[in-house]
Amino acid sequence: MFMQPREEVILVDEQDQPVGTEEKFETHRKGLLHRAISVFVFNRKGELMLQKRAKGKYHSGGLWSNTCCSHPRPGEETAAAASRRLQEEMGFTAKVREVFPLRYRVQFPNGLIENERDHIFIGEHEGAPVLNPEEAEDWKWVTSDALKKGIQERPEIYTHWLKLSLDDVLAKR
Repeated sequence: MFMQPREEVILVDEQDQPVGTEEKFETHRKGLLHRAISVFVFNRKGELMLQKRAKGKYHSGGLWSNTCCSHPRPGEETAAAASRRLQEEMGFTAKVREVFPLRYRVQFPNGLIENERDHIFIGEHEGAPVLNPEEAEDWKWVTSDALKKGIQERPEIYTHWLKLSLDDVLAKR
């Protein structure tokens, strides 16, 4: 039987200072505060690339979200993690810049808890991604007006962190 390697995340305090590491799933089971990254990629027309999370994800599977999101590895800088995960999830690279941190906590119906200090990055890219099917099952470009309308009409099909961060991301663009 194939065993997935143990994936560690960085546990942090309220000031985002590392206080240890823990296995990713266990971190979400216990609701421990940890460091995360979220990347929002826009094209020249100002459209945002959304991904539809793979249904098999441990939470929020099948929901529309920002271009990619994940966790830095212990010892990895957040910007390096953002670039790495953009390549791993969406199959392309882009220059990204950090624009603000987002602190949030949400409990999901399956009992898992996101308790994150999320570093928000913005980048630019033209063209189609090459999706990693373990991470994303679909993608689309969307205007900010269409996305805001979609969130207002059907908030349940979008990830929690996308809804929380969108206005600030658009203001920082």
